[in-house]
Amino acid sequence: MSDDTGLFEHARHAIPRREHGYCTDDVARGLVVTSREPDPTAPVLRLAECYLAFLTHAQDGDGAFHNRLGHDRRWTDDPGVGDWWGRALWGLGTAATRSTAPWIREEALVAFTIGTAQRSPDPHAMAFAGLGAAEVLRGHPDHRAAAVLLDDAAIAVGTPEDSRDWPWPRPRLTYANAALAEVVIAAGELRGNGDLLATGLRMLTWLREVQLRQGRLSVIPVDGWRRHGPRLRHDQQAIEVAALADACATAASATGDHGWEIGVRQAVAWFLGENDVGTAMWDPATGGGYDGLTPHGPNLNQGAESTLALISTLQHGRARL
Repeated sequence: MSDDTGLFEHARHAIPRREHGYCTDDVARGLVVTSREPDPTAPVLRLAECYLAFLTHAQDGDGAFHNRLGHDRRWTDDPGVGDWWGRALWGLGTAATRSTAPWIREEALVAFTIGTAQRSPDPHAMAFAGLGAAEVLRGHPDHRAAAVLLDDAAIAVGTPEDSRDWPWPRPRLTYANAALAEVVIAAGELRGNGDLLATGLRMLTWLREVQLRQGRLSVIPVDGWRRHGPRLRHDQQAIEVAALADACATAASATGDHGWEIGVRQAVAWFLGENDVGTAMWDPATGGGYDGLTPHGPNLNQGAESTLALISTLQHGRARL
């Protein structure tokens, strides 16, 4: 899986599909990973075009997004600003800066800018949107709406306590935890705020340390972990591993400290079998990522979220290792 054709060979359908239809959440993830390809093949570019068309169709005039499209091509929900809004802006922001196709960059930037009119009450949605804003600022440093959104995302994440045992802004770790630290790091770097950068790095340092077990990644499971509560080990999700790889890659770029690339290597290794069960978390026959790590081995379902998490993590590994 060293080239983009191999990375994307599992994408049998142009749009990631679930039983009930199609989700903006998953399509946005697809746009992130296809836009990150430095030299995409024609099939990968077609995927990116399809993902972008889906997202612009999902967006309303005020910048919110539908999330669920039925098999009959009808939206089954009202436009909103949940996680799918944040992930849509992440995908659009990534495409606006990283896509090799000029028209994709242009159209994605327009849709991203429309989306910045909205704000979500959910910190995770704001973090995802902030990561899109960070991508835009890397390519368009004077984009005012992206700068304000990134600032607001860091504020939404919150300030962690000055505590050695729980330097985290919330009393519970839930899902895609590293994205919260990553957006604070990005805001500190891109907005020239050294204190904010240090805060994000402190959050990520602690999060990575508590997710190591005997030198291997053992990420927060789907049920989460509350402060002073019991720490469960299963079911671990691929999205946690991908989020940690993203954050460590961002930390390495922001600081120039190659020590953060160890986190990327550990994330890649988790998929290859260096995990609590010692089993590979992807299927070499299909290229698909397994949906979860149970006490007895992988959940063999290969959903869009897990497969895209695998691809995202391998992209970082290919670029940095």
